[in-house]
Formats: sequence, C-alpha cells, structure tokens
Amino acid sequence: MIKADLEREGYKKVELTMSAAKANMYALYFIFPILGLYLAAYILVWPEQFTFSNLRGLVAAHKTWLLLSPAVMLVVFVLGAIVHEMLHGFTWAIYCKHGLKSIKYGVYWAMLTPYCHCKEVLPLRPYILGGIMPGLVMGLLPAIAGLMLGNALVFLFGLFFSMAAGGDLLVLWMLRHQKREDLVQDHPEKIGCYVLVKE
Repeated sequence: MIKADLEREGYKKVELTMSAAKANMYALYFIFPILGLYLAAYILVWPEQFTFSNLRGLVAAHKTWLLLSPAVMLVVFVLGAIVHEMLHGFTWAIYCKHGLKSIKYGVYWAMLTPYCHCKEVLPLRPYILGGIMPGLVMGLLPAIAGLMLGNALVFLFGLFFSMAAGGDLLVLWMLRHQKREDLVQDHPEKIGCYVLVKE
C-alpha cells in the first residue's frame, strides 16, 4: 500500500480503478480499432494473399496444421499470457528499490487470468513503460515485422497480443491527465492504480 511518509510529505492519494467487468467492456474501445487498423494495413500491403485461389492453396497445403491449430493456439495463449505478465514485472523491477522482490505474480482463478503486481511506488514514466512493454514487445513489433515480411503468422501473433494488451492500454488511458512528477502504485486487487499527486 501507499507509504504513510509520502502522504505526510504532501502527496494526495487518488484511486484510479474500475471493476473487471467494466474494464473488459472499456477495453473493447482499444481492441476494435487495433483490429481494424492492423488488418487494413496488412490487406493494403499484401492484397494478393487474400485472393480466393491463394487462400484455397494455403488451406490445402496446411490441412494438418489447421486441424491442430486450436491446441497450438491454446498453448500460445497460455505461454503468451505468462510472458506478458513477466514483461510487466521485469520492466517495473528495473525501477524498484528491491528489484524483483517488489514484484508479485499470481492468477485470478475466478477468471483464469495471470497477473503481475508491483508493490513499490514508481514515478509515472517507469510505470507507463512497464504497462506498455508487453503490448510493444509481443504485439506492435511482431505485427510490424509480419507486415514488412508478408508473414501472416507473425503478423497474426502480433495482432493477437496487441489486442491482449487492451486492458493495459485502458489503465494507461486512465493516467492520461497525470503529470510527469506524479507517483504511481499498482492497485493490489482492482484494475488500475493509486496516484500520488503533490499538493
């Protein structure tokens, strides 16, 4: 929780959080534009990949993979979710006084969702960097690489994990009005954070 000495130093604590149900709804405002923008860019750059004859040829050439794809996708999703949270934690730990000891990992079993929680108070910019890192490393960069190479699988990987970062983008959006000198602490239970504003 927020250290009492920071409040004594003249910081006012503000809670920026929302329920999981509300967060899932608002995350769609980020997911749908990402989906539309990414797909439009790929189709514009590689229109020949979407001809009927090309798609039919791909299905014929990869029948076995297509049959196994649900299992493969599940493995990618589970491992990707773990790496996603580790990227949050490793990035925040760089700026934490106690490093990885200040990072807590776990699973919300009711939603089968892994999470990462930073127990220390961080300056705004490092908190934002840790928040955006999974979407950047696993989402945007692979999507750009797939787009440049015309590799649909790499592109779809990046697209999927860009959309998976919708919740992170929501939290960062909630911080859009904060000043660079503000301090932030991840909320231990809710989606969002505490912000300490100097009065």
